[in-house]
Amino acid sequence: MAKTAVTGFPRIGKKRELKFASEKFFKGEINEEELQAVAKELRFYGWKKQQEAGIDFIPSNDFSFYDNVLDTAFLLGSLPSRYVKLGLSPLETYFAAAHGYQGNAGDVKALPMKKWFNTNYHYLVPELGDDTKIQLAENSKPVREFSEALCLGLKTLPALTGLYTFLHLASYTGEKKAEDFIDDAVNAYSQLALQLEALGAEWIIFSEPALVLDVNEEEKSLFLNIYKKLLSKIRAETKLKILLNTFFGDIRDLYDEVLSLGFDGIGLDFIEGKESLSLINKAFPKNTLLFAGIVNGKNIWRANYENKLSLLSEIKKSVAEENIVIAPSCSLLHLPYTTSLEDKLSDEVKTHFAFAEEKLCELKELAAGDDAAFAENKKLFARERVKKNPQVQTALLSLTSDDFIRKPDFDIREKIQKKEFNLPLFPTTTIGSFPQTKDVRANRAAYKKGQISREEYVSFNQKKIDECIALQEKLDLDVLVHGEFERNDMVEYFGSQMDGYIFTSNAWVQSYGTRCVKPPVVWGDVSRRSPMTVEWSVYAQSRTKKPVKGMLTGPVTILNWSFPREDISLKEQAQQIGLAIREEVLDLEANGIRIIQIDEAALREKLPLRKSDWHSEYLDWAIPAFRLVHAKVRAETQIHTHMCYSEFNDIIREIDDMDADVITFEASRSDLKILDALNEANFKTEVGPGVYDIHSPRVPSVSEITGALNKMRDKVPLEKLWVNPDCGLKTRGEEETVRSLSNLVEAAKILRAESIFFDKAV
Repeated sequence: MAKTAVTGFPRIGKKRELKFASEKFFKGEINEEELQAVAKELRFYGWKKQQEAGIDFIPSNDFSFYDNVLDTAFLLGSLPSRYVKLGLSPLETYFAAAHGYQGNAGDVKALPMKKWFNTNYHYLVPELGDDTKIQLAENSKPVREFSEALCLGLKTLPALTGLYTFLHLASYTGEKKAEDFIDDAVNAYSQLALQLEALGAEWIIFSEPALVLDVNEEEKSLFLNIYKKLLSKIRAETKLKILLNTFFGDIRDLYDEVLSLGFDGIGLDFIEGKESLSLINKAFPKNTLLFAGIVNGKNIWRANYENKLSLLSEIKKSVAEENIVIAPSCSLLHLPYTTSLEDKLSDEVKTHFAFAEEKLCELKELAAGDDAAFAENKKLFARERVKKNPQVQTALLSLTSDDFIRKPDFDIREKIQKKEFNLPLFPTTTIGSFPQTKDVRANRAAYKKGQISREEYVSFNQKKIDECIALQEKLDLDVLVHGEFERNDMVEYFGSQMDGYIFTSNAWVQSYGTRCVKPPVVWGDVSRRSPMTVEWSVYAQSRTKKPVKGMLTGPVTILNWSFPREDISLKEQAQQIGLAIREEVLDLEANGIRIIQIDEAALREKLPLRKSDWHSEYLDWAIPAFRLVHAKVRAETQIHTHMCYSEFNDIIREIDDMDADVITFEASRSDLKILDALNEANFKTEVGPGVYDIHSPRVPSVSEITGALNKMRDKVPLEKLWVNPDCGLKTRGEEETVRSLSNLVEAAKILRAESIFFDKAV
């Protein structure tokens, strides 16, 4: 029987216990001891489930209150001094770095936040300056959590973010670069290894997902420099076995170098790692364990055992059977907890799904060679799960190149729209959603449960829209939104009104910090049943003379934030969704909505990690999928889109090629670095780089926003610059929202007046 391993387990709680406890802590409703008690129970639950499933290699230190990369910054004592100077408790300081702080102790922004490789998870970017002194924290988290597991009789494998990945992802604010921090970081990790071994640890895991990226010679040298020093120290001082774990792709660029270092175990991804099999066929050390990621750790579908056995058979040609450890392709963090909570889904549907706990069973069945389980699995995959929709298939086959090209060209449309809307310089708007207060959520829940009529539900939402429109007019915003009070989620809302989707009740996964999402499942061919947003947008527009944006989610984001099918291509799924959203766009236009925002927040998310694959595997269908949605609208209709919390600089020309009229970006946490890329690319689309961070409760001052706008107008033509927050305001409180937007509008007016004065002076 083969051994099994897990590289990470969900930590938010089956019913999002960590989210709710953390938010109570932020509000002062519970103390730190109570929050820590909730966290401890969640860790114990995950360890017990893995223990009960018979997993041989169980990790510790995979838990986090917010993010494992931020945990590593704390572990290495590399937190910027501005957070330490607040004088808060360690946990409060941690959260200040995660989402900012504004209170009696001071006012600081959060660390920048970016997408974690090609997932919908986010990490906090470490910041290393010339005054940063890396040293191991006392009573560190990996030591504490390893000790906790020992109380359950479990000798876990402490899992650490690898130093190469940590230094690769970090931002450097001074003259020092990654190489300057190696020795101190190696010393800290080797000290930690000593402490862990003293407690009884036998293995230690270094997770290095950055190795699956394109690795140049300088980066290869950095990796070798780190690990030659680190392995030398650990081997000289301990008897610990060392596992180098990689995921989200293959390590083709330095596979030989990895083998040369003599790790005791190497984790390779055989799901997304296109060349992992050919790499081990070339060579693999005889005395090294291969942690083979053959079960998809990012999608919820049952594994096809016949395919997995075939893959294992190929692996065994290069690696001795006793040296193969069966594992998921990555941490199970990216999956919900268990299908057992889904009491509203039929058993026939659920039998096709494997969430995190079901993945544990799959690992053991594959490892045990369970003939009965194999037979049942074969029957499952022999059945026809879903039939194709002939109308959808016909529509796909009927698409021509004209369906992806908007006419007239952008330059002509821009002039037409300037005349159509007659907006001032620096037009102000928001990204879409307004605060989702308790009464809004309660109204939606009551309607969903059948406790109120549709008339009552609509009447309530219309009153909220009235209030939202009145507030925006009072604030003097230029382009308004209806507030999205009818929506629980920007993807689930649309999926629930399209055929081909199914929905879970408790399949929550962490996106970042306390933000959890419940991705819908693409079950079959997707099509729109009826108009999805028209009544709300039309009602909102009837309440004001200012333009109100119709608010939609784009096909790529809907797909990327869903659990996709595995039986057809992502391209086909995106086009199916695109056709459905196109119908909605044209209905909005026909009903008098003159500005339509089609959010593609997740466009960058599934971009292949290797540049050579960007176009052929993704951009060549993702960009056209967006163009499909809006190519048929009139020149007078202004198309907006929005993108958040990703790095766009290297695909800025492809984004311009989306041929939207206005694009709003997340920018405040990245210090507006995107401006240089826009300038260098001669970006034609009008832009609204976010002027403040909505994922933080702090309120930006007028001077802070005018400072951001001054940076923007130096890089972006004035006539192309919009003023807006980073993202939607759904998660923010009402008071802070009003104060922030009031400051935003005032800042825009200040710059507007300055520009008019300057023009007159000239």
